[in-house]
Amino acid sequence: MSKALFPQGALPLLALKVLAQGGPQHGYAITRRIEELSEDALRVEEGSLYPALHRLEEAGWIKAKWTLTENKRRARIYQVTAAGRKELAAEEVRWQAATAAVARVLKFA
Repeated sequence: MSKALFPQGALPLLALKVLAQGGPQHGYAITRRIEELSEDALRVEEGSLYPALHRLEEAGWIKAKWTLTENKRRARIYQVTAAGRKELAAEEVRWQAATAAVARVLKFA
């Protein structure tokens, strides 16, 4: 199965969810976790992930800090804030309502 790109608005939601469930992570770990949980059905493009993380940080939903990895490389570690957890809960409700509506149209159209 070829990997699909994300529907509009899904990447920030999934990045928030991965960070909320898995704790602080760098961008590559977020990418791998999303791809793993989707059973490789979703492809996270580097050119999409980092702008999404930047927007989440600007909104105050995540915070980031530089650190050194075990390989002595600099990496930016992202972590969900309290405001991000609140936004995640609200966005999950909106996303589930929207996908349920699409499913109804697909089923009954």
